[in-house]
Amino acid sequence: MKQKSQKNILWFKEISAKDVPLVGGKNASLGEMIRELSSKGINIPDGFATTSYAYWYFLERNNLLPKLKEIFKKLDLKNIKSLQEIGKEARNLILKAKFPEDLKKEIIKAYQELGKRYGKNPDVAVRSSATAEDLPSASFAGQHETYLNVQGEKALIKATKKSIA
Repeated sequence: MKQKSQKNILWFKEISAKDVPLVGGKNASLGEMIRELSSKGINIPDGFATTSYAYWYFLERNNLLPKLKEIFKKLDLKNIKSLQEIGKEARNLILKAKFPEDLKKEIIKAYQELGKRYGKNPDVAVRSSATAEDLPSASFAGQHETYLNVQGEKALIKATKKSIA
């Protein structure tokens, strides 16, 4: 059995506040709510999070790290236009990459499990939960895309890839 830190997916019930480095602040908060409030009769929809391990796995399987490093070397922090152009180039590189089949299957399997609980092809939200975005010293509110009412396996994988980008 894999260690928690080496899993691609964690269910909210497996996540606690200590897991921010693995699943980010939003997902850690959802995990805490499910763990602490469900037993008190508060109904909180279940779900799962892809982990930072899955994120790095995606980049490594596509050999994107060296390419992204080259792209980011061109970044001029004093030039907003440069930031926009470099960001777009990096996102496009990720969006053109192939989604690793084993990771895709794992995400789809978790989605199908949700379907058993909530009905086939449930609507889900796909959103970033960066490992540093909810720290007291950092605020990234509104800077990452959120995909709501995502329904179906293909749409889920597409939204997940966009979230990675």
